Amino acid sequence: MKILNVKNIGGSLLGLMLLFGTFMFAGTTAQAQYWPNQQQSRRQREYERQRQIELERQRQLQIQQQQQGYNNGRWDNRGRRGRNNDGYGNQGGSYELRQTALNAGYNEGAKAGRNDRRNGRYNPQGSSAFRNANKDYNSRYGDRYLYQQYFRQAFINGYSDGYNYGY
Repeated sequence: MKILNVKNIGGSLLGLMLLFGTFMFAGTTAQAQYWPNQQQSRRQREYERQRQIELERQRQLQIQQQQQGYNNGRWDNRGRRGRNNDGYGNQGGSYELRQTALNAGYNEGAKAGRNDRRNGRYNPQGSSAFRNANKDYNSRYGDRYLYQQYFRQAFINGYSDGYNYGY
């Protein structure tokens, strides 16, 4: 009989094996593609968890500082910064003395910072403007020593900005 032909049986058997093999490899490939995504997902969850922990720690520190009235010259006992919320603290003196010294000091510091950056050095205290600290001072403002304190604080900030950012 022609139905039991060996060629027909061999061809059918080969076709079934080919079909079975295709299903086996397709399942393995899908599993291999899934595994790296699972690792990436686990890393992402760990990163998010660490980020949440850090944000919570920062929030707790901020609350603690507000409750204590952070006061190292930058915050007063009500959680506000300095006299005018500028970070320079309140050392006394008139408004005019303070503002003139801060403006002059910052501007001279920025100029010195730009010059030192151009010349490849970093020495804010080496500037004569820092040592003298009397630019724009007038005796009608009051205490020269107080003026110099404000001037030097602002000079350092201006110097850093001028050196780092070219202000």
